[in-house]
Amino acid sequence: MTFSRIFMTDELHDAVSDAAWVRAMLDFERALADAEARAGVIPADAAEAIASACADRLDFDIERARRAGNPAEPLVAALRERVGGDAAGYVHWGATSQDVLDTAAVLVSKRALALVLVEVDAVAAACADLARRHRGTVMAARTMLQQAVPTTFGAKAAGWLVSALKGCVGLREWRPAVELGGAAGTLAALGDKGLDVLGLLADSLELPEPVLPWHASRARVAELGGALDLAAGVLAKIGLDVALLAQTEVAEVREPPGSGGSSTMPHKRNPIGSSLAVACAEHVRGCATVLSAALVQEHERGLAWQAEWGPLSQALAYTGGAAAHVRGVLEGLEVDAERMRANLSDLLGAEHASFLLSARVGRERAHELIAEASRGESFRDGLVVAGLSEEEAGRALDPAAYLGSADAFVDRALAFYEERE
Repeated sequence: MTFSRIFMTDELHDAVSDAAWVRAMLDFERALADAEARAGVIPADAAEAIASACADRLDFDIERARRAGNPAEPLVAALRERVGGDAAGYVHWGATSQDVLDTAAVLVSKRALALVLVEVDAVAAACADLARRHRGTVMAARTMLQQAVPTTFGAKAAGWLVSALKGCVGLREWRPAVELGGAAGTLAALGDKGLDVLGLLADSLELPEPVLPWHASRARVAELGGALDLAAGVLAKIGLDVALLAQTEVAEVREPPGSGGSSTMPHKRNPIGSSLAVACAEHVRGCATVLSAALVQEHERGLAWQAEWGPLSQALAYTGGAAAHVRGVLEGLEVDAERMRANLSDLLGAEHASFLLSARVGRERAHELIAEASRGESFRDGLVVAGLSEEEAGRALDPAAYLGSADAFVDRALAFYEERE
């Protein structure tokens, strides 16, 4: 992943690294030997020797991995060499390469996902804080990139909050499972002990036990990819909103100081955190597509099950990266309430005025009259000409008088958040 550490935290980068995958593969081999010893399939002293050999880093021949089409085969060979003696013959007993790598994928995902959710939780907390502090900060709501009606920055932050909570449900609800099926998903090599070993392996690795081996059933991985794509998209939407509000011509918010400099323009304060969050989401979208495509597998073992490894790691890391960048942006976000108020156009009162006038001339005619008033030099004067009283025109032009249920929606968003804590 070129320059990948720019996009994500070092912790997340390391959690999905090659070293993390190898560590997870060794964890599988250790747990498998332990489970088989407890089930009476292999000698206990062999399991102990295997566990000891799995404790340290293990290097293997990458050229051999290329020839085998996966790293499990050379890793198992290297592990057998390290174990030595009679115990070496019990390494990887009854398992297949995909058992090792699928379980490693689940372990890597579980560990990385915990880091992603820490960042996601911090994003939600930052959104909640902004919603509380800015429930009365009036600003223009924008639709199709145009000012529409008044809202509050607190309501906008509340929208981010609920989206972040709802959009990340799939990450919290994703359920991993251990993989052990042997050559073709029957565990024939383990005789009548197959289910015993499967259960003990699941317990040892603290993973759920699947109903069946899932060598060719990739829904579990594709589901995680889809959940990561959704979460990253929600986070990118927040980043995009911040970047739009930070435009020079708008200048209603600014990302925290100390970042966003330009190599040639000293005055620039670019919304770098927001832009990186959006870029991360673009990466995740592509990865999720690959993981979804991998659902189509041939018979009991597919031709291209290897396609998942890189995209899965990247989707996890880039989603966490998006969350980390949005967290940094929101926790130090500078909100310019005065600029928000100054940017409010009188035309934001058009809908309010239209509804006030419709009681006298009907909805359609009121819409026509207010539209005509909006094209004049003075919108206030145009409202009076259209038929509103001075008092009604003043009320229509007061953005704080047309916030509807914005405050109540902030309360609902905060209650929804607090219920989930």
